[in-house]
Order: sequence, then structure tokens, then C-alpha cells
Amino acid sequence: MQMGQPLAVAPDLADLARDLFAALRAAHHDGIGITRETYGDGETAAMRRIEAIAREAGLDCAWDAAANLRVTLRGTDPSLPAAACGSHLDSVPQGGNYDGAAGVIAGLLALLHAARGPQPARTLHLFVLRGEESAWYGRPYLGSSALFGQFDPAWMDLPNLRDRTMTLRQAMAREGADTDTVAARRPLLDPASLSHFVELHIEQGPVMVARRVPVGLVSGIRGNHRHPEARALGEAAHSGAVPRWLRRDAVLGAADFAMRLDASWRTLLERGEDLVMTFGIFATDPREHAMTRVPGEVRFTLEWRSESEATLDAFGALAAAEAEEIARERGVRIALGPGVRTPPAAMDKRLLALSRRICQAARIPHEVVASGAGHDAAIFANASVPSAMVFVRNEHGSHNPREAMELDDFLVGAAVLRDILLQGAEVVR
Repeated sequence: MQMGQPLAVAPDLADLARDLFAALRAAHHDGIGITRETYGDGETAAMRRIEAIAREAGLDCAWDAAANLRVTLRGTDPSLPAAACGSHLDSVPQGGNYDGAAGVIAGLLALLHAARGPQPARTLHLFVLRGEESAWYGRPYLGSSALFGQFDPAWMDLPNLRDRTMTLRQAMAREGADTDTVAARRPLLDPASLSHFVELHIEQGPVMVARRVPVGLVSGIRGNHRHPEARALGEAAHSGAVPRWLRRDAVLGAADFAMRLDASWRTLLERGEDLVMTFGIFATDPREHAMTRVPGEVRFTLEWRSESEATLDAFGALAAAEAEEIARERGVRIALGPGVRTPPAAMDKRLLALSRRICQAARIPHEVVASGAGHDAAIFANASVPSAMVFVRNEHGSHNPREAMELDDFLVGAAVLRDILLQGAEVVR
């Protein structure tokens, strides 16, 4: 692939990135993949590794009340809002080596690069954020939520989902967080103190690999509506004794619901709407299901995601209407149960335009994409901090040991992030 003259990363910084990825893999490989638990010793150890490199380079380092790490290159004019970047270092169990870590390392390279030139007027921050993954305590964005006083104190009592031996409060306190300050929702960062925020991340889907572009520029991060305890409620019956017209088959009711929503999804896509939908769990109760039993209940999960809040609401209304129709036709009640909503986050259009100019000037193949997965950048954007995201091509998806990001692609993405970090304040002020 011809990329013209890609943006340069100094050879020693490229070597540092390669060594850091290798060191993180060696330290946190669990025999299958990479495991760094949210507010666990692996996450802390990885953060300490970044801190040590930053301090050796003369950068300032500080830990906040949520035990987030902030690496800082001081500017000459403290009155200017600081430019910031960052990501996370926790992983899902048996995950890959690049999810989160790529963004932290790219940010570190950007600050180390800037430290070699004249002292910048504007202060630069790298945020190494705690607990972006929801796999451990059921809630994502713990560190970034705490930054802006958005940490729900009820989360403190959440148990560790893997072994239930520790609450989030206990884990946070063990790793040095001031849980009282966090639970009181005291903001740890004034959004107005930042000019903008940029995050690099591997793409967690197949689009960039399929389209053969190394860099993606994110237009927005999809919000989601989730129903983790949905049920289809019919009536259990003998499979041989009840004719079709008298059955209230929960499986067929749930399947009908899924296919109706799939048809609505297709229609919305044809109209140009942004939407994805997933039934992630779909099961009868193994304690009572049998080959000769008409199922009386199906438990399932349902989520849908979109960049548009209006589309999220419209699809919810469609789901409710289809549920009513199924109840009339099949005698099966669809009960979605409590819902969890995460709002979409639009990336700043001025920063997106700057990102495109940077790529075009260096003749870097790129594409504007929506992020289906959530990221800390969404928290910054929804706190009114102009935000941008850079995706790096990655094979085999994410949240699995087979993540496969090429270092050359990463270095191109890291250089794009660096230039957005250094130039972004001029376009958003």
C-alpha cells in the first residue's frame, strides 16, 4: 500500500512503543490472553510502568482521587487551557494486548516528542484512566466518570463479577483511590481547563481491515439502550397435547420479536439511519426445559446502538409496538425489564476536519467511521470537552487474545494523534 510520506515518529520512540507493547504482554499474559483487572494489581503495575518512563523523561506525574494517572508536560502559559489525550490500561479477562494500551502509549509518545522541542505555550496532559472496561464490575468508564463528578456512589457496592470476593469500593481503596471523594461526586477536573481531548484506539470491528485503510477518524461514539433482563412470557405445555392455535410458545414469541426487530433494523439502515442491534443472550431455563415441553419462558438480552439519540428512541418505540403485536397474536408477553441508557457522543466536527487535513497532507489512506464500541472519549465529549478519536486498523476484532495491530499502522495513527493534540486548540478556540 502506498501511503506517500507518512508522518514521522522518531526511531527511538518507535522502539520504545515496540518494547512497551512487548513488556505489557509479558507481564500480563495469563496463558491465553491479556488480563489486567479494573482496579487490580495488573492495571496498577501497567500504570506504574508508564509513570516510570514519564518521570525519567522529566515529565510531571500525579495520581488523582480516583487513582487515575496524569502525565504532564508543562507549558509556558498556564492561563491557556491544556490539550489532553489518554486512554485506559485495564482489559477484559483473556483479552488482547492493544485495547486501551495503544492509546496510552500513543499519548506517551506525543508528550515525549513535544518535550524534545521548545517548551510549548500550552500544557499537555496524558490521562491514564482507570476502569474503562465493564467486564469486572458491570460499569464502564469508572475513572473518566470520576474526573467529571459523574461517578454514581451506588457503584461503590458493586461486586467483582468474576469472583464476588470484593466490592468496587474495596478494590479502589486497595489501589490508592480516595473513595469518599469519588462517591461524593466531587469533580476532579474542570472541563473548562482543557482545550480538547483526543484518544487513539484500535478499531474493534472489521471495517478498516476490509477497506484496507490504516487510520480511521471517528465521527461519533454510538450510545446504547440495553435490557439485560428481558423475558418472553407464555405458558408451558405438553408438546404433543396442545395444538398450535392454543399454544403460547415463549420461544416462538421471542423469535418472532427478534425477527420483527431485525426487519425494522434493515428498514432503518435503508433509510440511512445509523443502528446496530443484538440479542446477546437467548435461552430457556435449563432447570425445566425439555424436548417435550412447550417453553413458557425465554430469557434474553437486547441492546441497540446508534450515534443518534432520536434513532435510539425511535427503535425503542418500534420494539414496544412489536411487543404489543406479539402479545395479541401469540399470547406471549414481551417484558423488556429495566433499561440502561448510555447517550451517544459526537466528536467535534472542527477536530474531525483537522484530522482529515492532517491525513490528506501526509497522503495517509483514511476513512471516517462511527465507533460502535464505547470509549472514555465519550465521557469527555459529553462533559463539553471538544474531543476526537483516531482508530488504528486491527485484525480479528477485540476483547479476545487474537487482536493483531501492526506496529507500522500504530505509528501512523500515533503521529496523527500527536498532531491533533498539538494543533487542535487552534481550531476549537
